[in-house]
Amino acid sequence: MKFTESHEWIELEGNDNVAAVGVTDYAQKELGEIVYVELPEVGKTVKGGEEAAVLESTKAAADVYSPASGMIVAVNERLKSNSELINHSPEKEGWIFKLKLTNPGELKNLLEGTAYHAKFKNN
Repeated sequence: MKFTESHEWIELEGNDNVAAVGVTDYAQKELGEIVYVELPEVGKTVKGGEEAAVLESTKAAADVYSPASGMIVAVNERLKSNSELINHSPEKEGWIFKLKLTNPGELKNLLEGTAYHAKFKNN
């Protein structure tokens, strides 16, 4: 799992350059209770750093940025009726979308888990 400074995570799911993307536990705690998720469209192409989804919480709305470039190949349909998955399991069941990477080398620019957690200590 790799991390962005804007609190997204990405994790490759095998050899076909498809990766799951979501927000970190730190981001979820900062946002508070997630009450709505605006999912991206399957088939949409995004660039690394580009807005891909929106989370609405009891505190604020926050953009979710794609950690890498690629095409969205799946969204977590369960979030439509159960956005609380992000509150309870942001780095597992609360994944937001899956991305078919067009440039897997971009992942080298992201933070490793130890570097991310050292920089953004969970309070």
